[in-house]
Amino acid sequence: MGNGLCVNCGERLPEFERAVSFGEYRDGLRGLIHLLKYERVTPAAAPLGGMLAHAIAELLPAGGDGKPLLVTVPLHRNRRRSRGFNQAELIARAAMKRLALELEFDPTVLVRQRETVSQVGLSREERVANMRGAFRVSAPRRVKGRNVIVVDDVMTTGTTLSECARVLKQAGAERVWAATVARAFHGADLLAVAESGEEEAAEAAVPASL
Repeated sequence: MGNGLCVNCGERLPEFERAVSFGEYRDGLRGLIHLLKYERVTPAAAPLGGMLAHAIAELLPAGGDGKPLLVTVPLHRNRRRSRGFNQAELIARAAMKRLALELEFDPTVLVRQRETVSQVGLSREERVANMRGAFRVSAPRRVKGRNVIVVDDVMTTGTTLSECARVLKQAGAERVWAATVARAFHGADLLAVAESGEEEAAEAAVPASL
């Protein structure tokens, strides 16, 4: 769109001020994310972290005074137990090693208190309703008056990141930005995310010890 907003954001303004992604969710980048999330190849977090660091660095000049707080989109405890890790947290930790900037990282600030269904195929209103009440801030004093950057591996419609931003601002955050490794757009990229949703459903049945 001419105003710098994507179609989804143009329909409903997100709660975050700005979002930056390193690249499109396709080809080699999609494959690298899949290696980490579904095949549990955790060394893949290192190069993905380097990509995320580029996205974070693009946001930081607008951070103003003070040390920005970096938080991750959390998994529900059941999903984390089945996967064995939160991919967003692994990627963020790898990104922190690449950033020679003043940042504070705390992956415990956001908590996913309610499981949600897949966002694939839902309308904008259904996506918002699906995410409403899914997150809470564990320690409001940690975010009050702070500039916060929420990170995740992939951004699709932005609904999840927007809900995270909403609860962070409700807890007193001054401003909230979003940074992701990849961005899925309409068409083939969103189809790839839909296929990933099917893989996640199958993954939930895999014992965490595997």
